[in-house]
Amino acid sequence: MLYQLGLMLTPVFGPFRLFTSYMFLITAGVTIAFFLTLFLLPRSVRFLPRDRGKEYAVQGSAAKGKPTGSGLAFITVFVVVSFLVVPFNLQQFLIIGLTYIAMLTGFFDDRSEHAWSEYLKAVLDLCIGLVAAFILAGSRHRVWLPFVAGEFTLPLAVFVILAIGILWLSINSTNCTDGVDGLSSTLALLGLLSIGVFLYFVVGHVEISGHLLIPHYPDAANWSVMTFVLVGCLSGYLWYNAYPSEIMMGDAGSRAVGFFLGVTVLIARNPFLILIVSTVILVNGGTGLVKVTLLRFFNIRILHTVRFPLHDHFRNMKEWSNTQVLVRFSLIQILLIIVLFGIFLKVR
Repeated sequence: MLYQLGLMLTPVFGPFRLFTSYMFLITAGVTIAFFLTLFLLPRSVRFLPRDRGKEYAVQGSAAKGKPTGSGLAFITVFVVVSFLVVPFNLQQFLIIGLTYIAMLTGFFDDRSEHAWSEYLKAVLDLCIGLVAAFILAGSRHRVWLPFVAGEFTLPLAVFVILAIGILWLSINSTNCTDGVDGLSSTLALLGLLSIGVFLYFVVGHVEISGHLLIPHYPDAANWSVMTFVLVGCLSGYLWYNAYPSEIMMGDAGSRAVGFFLGVTVLIARNPFLILIVSTVILVNGGTGLVKVTLLRFFNIRILHTVRFPLHDHFRNMKEWSNTQVLVRFSLIQILLIIVLFGIFLKVR
């Protein structure tokens, strides 16, 4: 909205051209989203369900009775502020709608008396991923890869399967990581910050992308604005979720955030970026999904001495405190982002 207003009003009054600046839109989006989330979250508590507790998780009973499902509030803020500051196109409009649907599937699970079946949630994730894959396909079945220059065209069917896999893994890994106050949201925040910077300053910048021998995507800057809006929302949520937490995001937040994090990787058109922006999330939650899948469907036992998600293993077996888990996992993620981005971008 602001971008369109800037285009219309600049000929009348020059200073309105500020509304067409992506840096201004990013700054406005982060700031408005943060303070709006900060204001609305405590006022939404009376509408939120209470956490059921996780029977098999370490310290799972500590969260029982706390307000959960706050993703309903901050994802709503994400949608509203995005409409205000993002130079929208139809593709972005559809993706933001799917993000809200992903949030709603989690929220209805949060408020249900009994947790939804894993199979039902898996089917919902596959449906959301399938629709998103076709929305994002277009020219995006052209991808670039680490260590080589240029683009490669994937058959549409291969791109759709790859996109569904990335989105499904991102949703569920983020969801599984949500078990320590501030952990899932902090790791997702770091991932979104890094991919937002990458979309704006690298693939969204014609000179920098050319210097790094990476394809330039003119619409990447639009997506970076939306990414930073979610950064603002998560920052406002973390204000209340820092240990000891007052409010939890629940599946409503983790599923939507995981979905959008996967979308940003597909927007950047390098599927291996998921290994950079979500390394710790994938190892923490994704490896547990692999272990359960192999055991349940193939009767293959691996890592039977390791608890999953890994944050439970370190809390139970290594006696790490919640704060130690959060700080150490976050430090590992920051270091991996720096190192892997350096390798992926310069070794070409």
